[in-house]
Amino acid sequence: MKNMTNDTKDREIFLSRTLNAPVALVWEVWTQPEHIANWWGPTGFTNTISTMDMRPGGEWNLVMHGPDGKDYINKSIFREVALHKKIVYEHVSYPRLVATITFEEQGDQTVINWHMLFESREQFIEVAKAHRVVEGQKQNVEKLEAYLAGLITKQ
Repeated sequence: MKNMTNDTKDREIFLSRTLNAPVALVWEVWTQPEHIANWWGPTGFTNTISTMDMRPGGEWNLVMHGPDGKDYINKSIFREVALHKKIVYEHVSYPRLVATITFEEQGDQTVINWHMLFESREQFIEVAKAHRVVEGQKQNVEKLEAYLAGLITKQ
C-alpha cells in the first residue's frame, strides 16, 4: 500500500520568534491597518491598505510599494481569527498560499509562529528565487520587532 502522507516541506516556510511585547500589543499591531501598514513587508517596502476585515471570510486588500518603484497588489481572505491566539489567511492573489500565525503569551513576551504553505512546489521555488521570500520573511519580522520596540518606548 502506498504511503498517503502529504509532505509539504518543499513548499513551506516556517518562522518562530519571541517578541518583547505582550500578546495584546502584538495582536493589535497585526490586526489594525494603521499599525500593520507601518511594518508589513521586507525592508524598503511601504503599504497602502484599503480593506482589512478581520473576521472569517473577510477580505484583506493591500498594495505593497517596493523600493524599486513597483506596486504589488495583494488580496487575502481571512479563514480563521481567534483573539490573541491565531490568524489564518489565504493569499488569493499570486502567489497563492495559506498563512497561519499563532500567538503564544509568555508573560510580557509573545511567541509568534508564522507558517506559510504555498499552493505548489513550483510556485514556491519561483517566488523564492524571484523575491527571496525566506529572507523577506525574516526582514518582515525584524520590522515588526522594531515597530513594537518603538511603541513600547512611547508608553
